[in-house]
Amino acid sequence: METGSESADVNMSGPFIGAIDEGTTSARFMIFRAGTDDIVCYHQIEVPSIFVKEGWCEQDPRVITNTVNECIEGACKKLVALGGKVKDILAIGITNQRESTLIWDKNTGEALANAIIWLDNRTTSTVEDLLETIPNNARNINYLRPLCGLPLSPYFSGVKLRWLRDNVATVKRAMDAGDAMFGTIDTWLMYNLTGGVNGGVHKTDVTNASRTMLMNIETLQWDGNLLKFFGLPRSILPEICSSAEHFGVIAAGSLKGIPITADLGDQQAALVGQQCLSKGQAKATYGTGCFLLYNTGPSIVHSQHGLLTTVGYQLGRKATPYYALEGSVSIAGAAFNWLRDNIGLIQNTGQIETMASMVDNSLDVYFVPAFNGLYAPYWNQDARGVLCGLSEETTSEHIVRATLEAVCFQVRDILDSMHKDCKIPLAKLMVDGGMTVNNLFLQLQSDLVGIHVLRAKIAETTALGAAMAAYKTIAPQYNMEGPLSKSDERDVVKPKINSTERNLRYQKWKMAIERSLNWETSSLAQGERESFDGV
Repeated sequence: METGSESADVNMSGPFIGAIDEGTTSARFMIFRAGTDDIVCYHQIEVPSIFVKEGWCEQDPRVITNTVNECIEGACKKLVALGGKVKDILAIGITNQRESTLIWDKNTGEALANAIIWLDNRTTSTVEDLLETIPNNARNINYLRPLCGLPLSPYFSGVKLRWLRDNVATVKRAMDAGDAMFGTIDTWLMYNLTGGVNGGVHKTDVTNASRTMLMNIETLQWDGNLLKFFGLPRSILPEICSSAEHFGVIAAGSLKGIPITADLGDQQAALVGQQCLSKGQAKATYGTGCFLLYNTGPSIVHSQHGLLTTVGYQLGRKATPYYALEGSVSIAGAAFNWLRDNIGLIQNTGQIETMASMVDNSLDVYFVPAFNGLYAPYWNQDARGVLCGLSEETTSEHIVRATLEAVCFQVRDILDSMHKDCKIPLAKLMVDGGMTVNNLFLQLQSDLVGIHVLRAKIAETTALGAAMAAYKTIAPQYNMEGPLSKSDERDVVKPKINSTERNLRYQKWKMAIERSLNWETSSLAQGERESFDGV
């Protein structure tokens, strides 16, 4: 559990904006000075995951709700202790882990199963079954991309929802009876915060809906053809709203009566928090996974190189939606948890920068952490992790450094695809997230991609984006592209190696990628698997 105050300003008068940030490993409630990146106080608690089987990852929906409520109360108590007033919190925004899937009974408000978390890989067989239904035996994972912008993958909510219908009898019965309600984490939280069975709203926003495979990427509405493909009833779906509007009012607790005025998936919230609000700007967030979003403006760009087309944000019901290309890396910071928990190579993540700095290079060691397959741009669900280039001279320090480089190389994979799709090379990359406190990592990222890397002034850009959108709803005059604090300077990291060395090392990375592909056995013949590996 973490509590904190980051405001150096003794003036504790409002107005304030609150942000619920419900992530994969923890939840937090943060209170900002309205319209700024000044964090007044926060409360954070870890959320445990449940690993039922290999490749499965679940969370208890009620634990998620209780944890968020505890974070709200903890932060409000801290605010009062600092001399502030809860009544000066004007509104709150919600940002959440995306794709994680819940379903509950509308009569009782109780979940019908644990939440299936975004990185869960149980739906591989569901993807294979759905591929069989594609006309002309095409088995094309991009079959639905023109409608929803996404490839068929275990990653997305619609596939998880279909698995629940096929494998959990109570879910199927509730769907058939019209008693089921579906939602991503934002929808579940909003429903419970606004009253649950006693008048709770059933809503989501365009950014979260765009990750379900059930929303039409052009109309921003649920699509009948997509629902038919997945065999799912429209009755379970929430109302799709913009990312910044009045969603409902909190029904109980310290925030009773305060409106919820923003809702964004976590990576889109970070795009807003990084102020990447113009076409051609991009950000990378490094957490459990790594997610790059490239703002394509009002234009939809359908990737030809393995990226996802998603909604970046829509800041008001009548506002123009902005789209983004996204590259998702499933394993970034999680690779270091594996080094610590599974093979004992490090004792804690605080050692990473020190250990990696003890050697000048990785000694030609390359690590592909494809524990549950590879996401963008490969979309190879049968890939598995490999460690290449080991020699008698290899030490634990070389492997730790190679793990840092693995994240950097995966980011280059995605940036190369973005360049091919948009034809405009990035000159700089905005970065945020837990890994960006590591200065060596940022230098490696700049070196291995060959662009300037700009670190966010605060790590909590996800919560900040939700707070900014929430304030915009109640203060339309608020300039979201203006300065957020007294000093708006960012740390800038520039490349130190030449392009020849950079490209030679990237070629070896691609050799390691080739060795990671198609390791997982399945009932499919090798030739059939290859027909839908990659995008």
